[in-house]
Amino acid sequence: MQFQDAETTQPRPPTPAELRAREKFAKKQQEEEEARLEAEAKARHRKRVLMGTAAGVGVVAVVAGLGYWALSAPTVTAQCVQDDANGQPVIVPDGYCTGHTAGLNGFFFYGGHQYRYYYGSSGSVGQSPIGGSTTLPKGATVKTKSGSTIQRGGLGGKLSGGKSSGS
Repeated sequence: MQFQDAETTQPRPPTPAELRAREKFAKKQQEEEEARLEAEAKARHRKRVLMGTAAGVGVVAVVAGLGYWALSAPTVTAQCVQDDANGQPVIVPDGYCTGHTAGLNGFFFYGGHQYRYYYGSSGSVGQSPIGGSTTLPKGATVKTKSGSTIQRGGLGGKLSGGKSSGS
């Protein structure tokens, strides 16, 4: 016989060895598929846990930041001013307000001129202060342009920080 007729030829039944090999291959394919699905499920779970942890850390960071912002004292800039001939305040160097006697609480007389701090204002020496007031904001940390911290309370005052002069 030289060829087989496809319409009349019957396939032979598989041998027991072929059946075992096919079953073994099918079982191996099924195990690989189950392992792949299990690995995907673990990766999905790990990703969800990681995203949940990141969201939790983010919420904690926002709450901590808001708490710090709400509980920290605001910082206000103070500028030394004196009144000009028209009674308008003009910014003068910070040194005019620092050499004062404790107990005068913000008003200093130096060479016949009255010096005081303007809180929360902006501007440069020789100009009128922009914004701000002479009233110290309650609970605020007050710093001068030169970097000194001013603490007021009671009948006296205290100035700290800034640059010291050597002799």
